[in-house]
Amino acid sequence: MKPDKLTAEEIYYLMVLGRQFEYAAKEHYMQGEISGFLHLDIGQEALSVAAMKAFEKGDVFSTYREHVMAMARGIEPKAVMAELFGKATGVSEGKGGSMHLFDPSHFFYGGDAIVGGHIPNAVGCAYARKFQGDLSGVMVVFGDGATNGGAFFESLNIASAQKLPLLFLCENNQYAIGTKITRVAPFETQSKKADPYMRTVDVDGMDALAVYEAVREAQHYIEEGHGPVFVEAMTCRYEGHSISDANTYRSEQEMTLCKQKDPIAKLKAQLLSEFGTTQAHIEALEAKARSAVDEAVAFASQSPEPPLEARFDHLFEEGGDHAL
Repeated sequence: MKPDKLTAEEIYYLMVLGRQFEYAAKEHYMQGEISGFLHLDIGQEALSVAAMKAFEKGDVFSTYREHVMAMARGIEPKAVMAELFGKATGVSEGKGGSMHLFDPSHFFYGGDAIVGGHIPNAVGCAYARKFQGDLSGVMVVFGDGATNGGAFFESLNIASAQKLPLLFLCENNQYAIGTKITRVAPFETQSKKADPYMRTVDVDGMDALAVYEAVREAQHYIEEGHGPVFVEAMTCRYEGHSISDANTYRSEQEMTLCKQKDPIAKLKAQLLSEFGTTQAHIEALEAKARSAVDEAVAFASQSPEPPLEARFDHLFEEGGDHAL
């Protein structure tokens, strides 16, 4: 099921917002206002936005390349940027930074710094959902490199054996940091690893409408109690693995071919030809996105840093039934 016109336009807005946000994050990192790690999502916006919009219910566990996913899930750009700046107004109160955007109010448990470390967590959450009789389920997003870890296969096995309402979404950009996936796996398409366990779906990760349709159908599948499903989206990041990665291991030809598939340009053309969106409205969406990023940067710059005493907050459970 493809999105309607309003949803398609919202996806476009969020994709433009995401790219402008990432450009701003890179700029302010270079100026020293953002520190620590920074993993940019430029080029992968179709997957990050469309998957979040399609999976409208349930819980989401994501990788640490999650800025755009967090905003698509509904977290305010101001709160995300403030977190990157390490400010008290950030979504994780300035304690998580780029890799740990965590907001239970949006059912977004994002930014696990251990590659593949969040996949077993998602399995546990999906088991809880099933136990509670809620099959709206869980979506876990991970990269192709995570599929080589033992916990990945253990998670496939448990999810399949227990028929859990879990959507495995593999973001395959063909690189685990700087290592080409074909150097460490016998094939480029990682859905083959899940074939013995569950239904698998392959989709063009540079096509937002295709991603939306695939994820939407996958959620319906798990909601109907059929068990887990594995969706693999082939995509391409334009930047290196992180801000410290010069991306020199990829040829100019490869990057040219990659950028010819630009997901924002593709969706823009689809809006004009398939949905009847006017050029003026598209330009208004783009201007709105730029304004939102400017406001987010200003908000983050002016926000206070967390007080020193806050470093001891949230270390232990407080007020729960099982608190010591």
